[in-house]
Amino acid sequence: MTKEKDLTFEEAMEQLEHIVDLLEEGDVPLEEAINIYKRGMDLSKVCHGKLQVAQEQLVQIVDENGELKPFQMKEEE
Repeated sequence: MTKEKDLTFEEAMEQLEHIVDLLEEGDVPLEEAINIYKRGMDLSKVCHGKLQVAQEQLVQIVDENGELKPFQMKEEE
């Protein structure tokens, strides 16, 4: 299996959705369900981390001097 940290957000979400489907079916033996659940939690952490990084990138912009500055929306009047 691919290490979680090497997955793209989309790949991790796809695998997580598959895990949810498997667990919702209820046809998985208990020990396997526990392992699948643990894998799902790991994938969930990967997705959360990647979203957090994306959010941090979106709150900063690069100005004309190449410096990072906080992104602020001007309120409309």
